[in-house]
Amino acid sequence: MREGGAALPGGRTAAADRLELELREVGPGRLDAYERLLHAVADGEVRMLLWHGEPGTPSAQYGNMEVGGFGYVPAVTSAEELAASGWTRAHEVVAGRAIAGSLFRSRFGLWLNPHAAEGGVGIPWLDLRRIAGGLDRLPAGPLAMHEPTLQAPEFYERLTEAAFRAGSVRTLRQAWVRPGLGEEYLAIGVDLYEQSAAAHEAVRGMMAEAVRTAPGGFSVATVSMADEYDPVAMWMARCTEAFFQR
Repeated sequence: MREGGAALPGGRTAAADRLELELREVGPGRLDAYERLLHAVADGEVRMLLWHGEPGTPSAQYGNMEVGGFGYVPAVTSAEELAASGWTRAHEVVAGRAIAGSLFRSRFGLWLNPHAAEGGVGIPWLDLRRIAGGLDRLPAGPLAMHEPTLQAPEFYERLTEAAFRAGSVRTLRQAWVRPGLGEEYLAIGVDLYEQSAAAHEAVRGMMAEAVRTAPGGFSVATVSMADEYDPVAMWMARCTEAFFQR
């Protein structure tokens, strides 16, 4: 695969330099630096280490490792780091956003430069999901969640009335979400009888109607309860009762 980014002396790329710069900045409590690293992965490329096979063949299989009971796939950030790792089997260069979209669905994270003296940095699958889906669209972890205690009777009345009219809505749940970075918000979990285009359009109309009556000072997000990878949906399914049920 072609390596992207502007070429620098020695065959390096600007994207690889940026990725390694952000990697060095990551440390305990440095959520801002970690977020910049995620952006660098999304915009760059990594070298995936093949345990079996050759790039592009049906037998190709990435290596994997377990850290803290969670699965990760190792990768290196540049040709120089590949040489430093001592890896002698095949590897392939993959766009960061593409490998993130592939790995998170198997609930595998990505571990960058595990050969490094400090052990490298692991990106859990939930953050790979953010890279694949859009870092500006999905909230930064760690997420703190609890049931809301909002005094907003008009909003809830309008929301449940609209849900009743939208015949595809089975249940509604809610969570107050505090991201690791960014503003707190109210999440409304929507469980549908069917995942059709018409059903999703009905939900958009329902939420647009209800949000017009929401108190100021916070935003409202819609979460699909059918999304088995969404941490907010998983928490609501496990920890809350539906406030609307058909």
